[in-house]
Amino acid sequence: MLEPQGTLFFLLLMVAFGALVTWLVLTKQVVFRVFAACLAFIPAMVFGIAAVNKYYDYYQTWGALFSDLSGQAQSIPHLSAASLKRDGSLQQQIGSTNAGLDAQFGDLFSTTITGPHSHLTRQVYVYLPPQYFAKEYANYRFPAIELLHGAPGQPATWVNVMNVIPIYLNLLAEHKASPAVLVMPDTDGGMQYSLQCLNDPHGVQDMTFVGKEVPDWAAANLRVAKPGLLWGIAGYSEGGFCAANIGLQDATRFGYVGVESGYFAPDTSQVPVGGKAGGRPHDVNVFAHNQRLLEINTPDEYIRNIPVNITVPEFFLAAGAEDQSDVQAAEYFRQLLLLRVADVPPVDVVSGGGHQAMVWRSALTPMLEWMTAGLNWQIQHFGLGPGEKPVTPHHAHSVGKATDLALKTAHQPVPRPTI
Repeated sequence: MLEPQGTLFFLLLMVAFGALVTWLVLTKQVVFRVFAACLAFIPAMVFGIAAVNKYYDYYQTWGALFSDLSGQAQSIPHLSAASLKRDGSLQQQIGSTNAGLDAQFGDLFSTTITGPHSHLTRQVYVYLPPQYFAKEYANYRFPAIELLHGAPGQPATWVNVMNVIPIYLNLLAEHKASPAVLVMPDTDGGMQYSLQCLNDPHGVQDMTFVGKEVPDWAAANLRVAKPGLLWGIAGYSEGGFCAANIGLQDATRFGYVGVESGYFAPDTSQVPVGGKAGGRPHDVNVFAHNQRLLEINTPDEYIRNIPVNITVPEFFLAAGAEDQSDVQAAEYFRQLLLLRVADVPPVDVVSGGGHQAMVWRSALTPMLEWMTAGLNWQIQHFGLGPGEKPVTPHHAHSVGKATDLALKTAHQPVPRPTI
């Protein structure tokens, strides 16, 4: 009842505001009238913020709010770059001290990645499913799904607000999803920015970091497949645009794309002054002086002009029924996709919500079912899963090479537009 969206919490704010206004009216002394007016502003402001939070169904508990604003998810372990260099292997650090818990619930940790080309240094959350710690998967390279948050947002939002881990664990327990590693990067470098995962010709190379350097880091440091058909990318709101844009432009690195309440043409970005982290945000039209780059980074446009020798990834689209602009945008993009992809699932229209977290949480279940089923299909046809043939450390390397060869044969690299 006293949680951020609870009725009692709203009633208490109204009572506090009413009491302060009454004091303002009845008191005779000017100093107390000014004091009461200032205090009355506080519950009024909190009421407005809480109303917005309730409308978007964002923070459901105080713990989620404080954890998300602090950038932490229940004090998860952070593996620093220094400790990685000192210990020599990430594999030596992941997992809790209780192997039984890891095998039952998996493991969540954060780390810091510095992109060798973008030169961006950001936090990334990684969730390893329970199967990662099972003996029969000891030599198995998992598929991966990169999850992109909206703006304002950060990796912890997937845990604190979207509840992605319990949702995914329930699907795994019910055998409705297949195991995959979840990679959740910081796509904006700060709550005050909205970079839209774009490579600014004169600034931050956000797409390079999100679409290339983060997956490459995961493949190099975890038992995760190299970017390709065994990778998916998904996001909500701004993250949905990021997923659609990156999925189309880096089609050889992602086989599946999920877009929840996303848009399909870039908006005005809020970027740091001077392109440096921590700088004051200011509004910028990243491609204002480059029409060609604008068209390439507009999925609605690029899907109609993408070279015919590029294989378009599979797409899952979702939107809230009460936000008709989101629904129409998804439906329109689906029609464009059908010109290149024979089978595009109908848009998952979530009833009872608009552009809000309730819709994104609801769409996570069918999206994860659909995406992991597709990734598992790729494994069954082109890779060696744990249930097909024993893989021992003695010949694990040759199996990995065979898997990579099969994937390359099925999805040959194709010419990309120069960006």
